[in-house]
Amino acid sequence: MSLVSAFVPIWILTAVGYAACRWGLLGEAAASVLGRFVFHLAMPSALFLALSRMPLSVFDGRSLLAFAVSTAAVIGFGWIGASWLFGRRPGERPIWGMAAGYVNSANLGIPIATQVLGNVSFLAEVVLLQVLVVTPVILVALDRHSDPAGRVRVRRIASLPIRNPVILASLLGVACSAAGLRLPSAAGASLTLLSAAAVPAALVALGASLHAPAPTERVKPAERVEPAERVEPAERVEPAEPAGLAGLAELAVITALKLVAQPVIAYVTGLALHLSPQQLLAVVVCAGLPTAQNTFIYSQEYGVGEAVTNRAVLVTTTLSLATVAAAATLLG
Repeated sequence: MSLVSAFVPIWILTAVGYAACRWGLLGEAAASVLGRFVFHLAMPSALFLALSRMPLSVFDGRSLLAFAVSTAAVIGFGWIGASWLFGRRPGERPIWGMAAGYVNSANLGIPIATQVLGNVSFLAEVVLLQVLVVTPVILVALDRHSDPAGRVRVRRIASLPIRNPVILASLLGVACSAAGLRLPSAAGASLTLLSAAAVPAALVALGASLHAPAPTERVKPAERVEPAERVEPAERVEPAEPAGLAGLAELAVITALKLVAQPVIAYVTGLALHLSPQQLLAVVVCAGLPTAQNTFIYSQEYGVGEAVTNRAVLVTTTLSLATVAAAATLLG
């Protein structure tokens, strides 16, 4: 199967999810329910099995470094560019940067890694990097700007790995691999069956979410990370969202950063680090994934940049398959 044809099942299952939602076969909450199933059960199972069976010796820090450089560069430029180009306030800039450089390594990453790369080993490293390093940085900035006294809720951020099933499963998988532990056959077989549902369910959920989604349906509620204290509406200062050409320009810059700049930076960095062709392919494909839906979750919780993150998730998700397919064709 060629790399381009590997995307055919992705497109077909996404279309099936869209059609099923359009025809009312799965109910109004289809995207939300499927997303919760994938995020809490199927996806953690897949990541745990992949990491627990993978020797730690196969981890190559150069690949993760190349991806990290592209992520830091794009988020940093988005963070600063939000002020320079569009006059975004300090509290909005972290969300703008996140929309530009935080990839959807969960719902869309697993099916793409499975089809194009053949495994999710590097994707698991990306998940750990984003949730253990990038997410705390974003949350610290959002907390500081949302709190009148500039306080940071450290306890909530520190407990994130325990409360997030994707991170917890990944950490447990790494621990099992390091300790040489193997699950009993019955448990392993059960998790294998459950993990097999991650890819098709995630794609059907993605397609369902693309059918005229309401703002709260464009993201999976199961992926949200609850703040310890929700900022009350009365305390929020809602800036006017850019409209017309200004709004389109803002969305275009975010899309270009996410789907063009980040993969290109990852590619150049990978070449400089002398990655193998397979490693380079994995880094570029993962860097070309769309904006993560958690971006809208955080913007909604903190009341900043909701409109632009909503559109960024939808547009980059729609265009990303073509971007990743092009990268896979050129590097494959």
